[in-house]
Amino acid sequence: MKKRLSNMTIANVPAAIPRYDRRAVTPGIVHLGVGAFHRAHQAAYVDACLADGESDWGITGVSLRSPDTRDALAPQDGLYTLAIRDSAGEQLQVIGSIQSLLVAPEDPGAVLAALTDPRIRIVTLTITEKAYLRAADGTLDSAHPDIVHDLANPGSPKTAHAFLAESLARRRAAGAPPFTVLCCDNLPANGATLHRLMVEFAELRDSREGGARLARHIADEVAFPSSMVDRIVPATTDTDRARIAGELGIDDAWPVMTEPFQQWVIEDRFPAGRPAWEKFGVAMVEDVGPFEDMKLRLLNGAHSGIAYLGLLSGHATVDRAFADPAIRQFVDWLWAEAIPTLPQDAGLDPIPYTAELAARFSNTALAHRTAQIANDGSQKLPQRIVASALARLEAGLLPEHLSLVVAAWIAACAARGATLPEGHFTDPLDTALGDLFGRNLPTTTMAEAVFDLAGFAKGHAERQRLIEFVATHLVHFKQGGPKLAFAALGIGSESGTTR
Repeated sequence: MKKRLSNMTIANVPAAIPRYDRRAVTPGIVHLGVGAFHRAHQAAYVDACLADGESDWGITGVSLRSPDTRDALAPQDGLYTLAIRDSAGEQLQVIGSIQSLLVAPEDPGAVLAALTDPRIRIVTLTITEKAYLRAADGTLDSAHPDIVHDLANPGSPKTAHAFLAESLARRRAAGAPPFTVLCCDNLPANGATLHRLMVEFAELRDSREGGARLARHIADEVAFPSSMVDRIVPATTDTDRARIAGELGIDDAWPVMTEPFQQWVIEDRFPAGRPAWEKFGVAMVEDVGPFEDMKLRLLNGAHSGIAYLGLLSGHATVDRAFADPAIRQFVDWLWAEAIPTLPQDAGLDPIPYTAELAARFSNTALAHRTAQIANDGSQKLPQRIVASALARLEAGLLPEHLSLVVAAWIAACAARGATLPEGHFTDPLDTALGDLFGRNLPTTTMAEAVFDLAGFAKGHAERQRLIEFVATHLVHFKQGGPKLAFAALGIGSESGTTR
């Protein structure tokens, strides 16, 4: 049996290892949602800063739900292997920036203690879109059971909202300055969005306690810079674990797979200070918006299209789906529809960007599962696809390929338990969607009901036209699957690669 990766065994590891004394590192960041993406992205950037001598920016990682990451990494002193993979090979790097790991449901008091530590100056989040608990209109879902619980039990939080609110209240009472809250999730204007949700939560809390002290404090004195993050991080498999253990000569319970490409764009607004991320390629800017729009609509939008069309066409991974001539052509036309909806005066060139995306999607070494990307479509599609489709309609242009992605999501959801395995991917609306699919509604009526359920295009003047486009595609999916849906757009009917 091999030894386990840890501070004691790392010296003999044949990989790049932390070039700093981990014992000298003190915490400066708490990260909520310490999953694979954080460990491949933010934690790697912080690791570079620690190696550059910025020893006061160690990370305390917090899992808001599962203990799995803590259970894997705690015996390893927080160390893990980052495997950077492409067709040319694999580069291994051991990351040491995560100093400790907490599991919120087990000990919310310990998480609050970490957040109120005056040494903590930044709190970062990668909790996925659905964890922001937004209602269909984008406001805080005040009826959500976890929000209801947290308002009644501020000292024992469940949600990120409540952990942030209670720790900011405690810091204020102790005379400690607030930390900066840095959202790293795929939300439009993510800093401003989280700021608004936090003020809404604090207002509800203040209404219970009397006065408006916390809401005003968060609104006026807490910084919520926006950011845009980009790196493809597929799920780690047992095969990955075995391969890396063989290369290292020791076991790593949870290495992380990723690609060579990485990008982080951050609004430079950190009153309490920040690491010198710009030394390691992070773009510190005044306005993240153009970068965010281009990434959400071109990378994430294409990813969603590849995922649902790939699943319906029998492709398990992104590279295999992207190699399908019909899907490949579809993505090109999807980009052609989305590009005119981007800001035209931002100085960003989408042509080399999409060329680089094509190379990234073709990376056969990643084996990024289409089912992984397919999760939580009701939360992802509004900013990835629906916004672009509405912008085209407003401009008098057609959203034929954009609307097909929405139809493919609906078709893929309906296919689970039939042509796709039950539970192959999940969505927060699964129960309601299952009830809807069981009613055998006319296609347009069903599309309208899905839009109502998910809150897509709510109140928008072009909503009904978009529904009609989606319904037309759904008819094609029902009658002949992806092949007919593509053929109706003049795509890939002769390829024979879809079914």
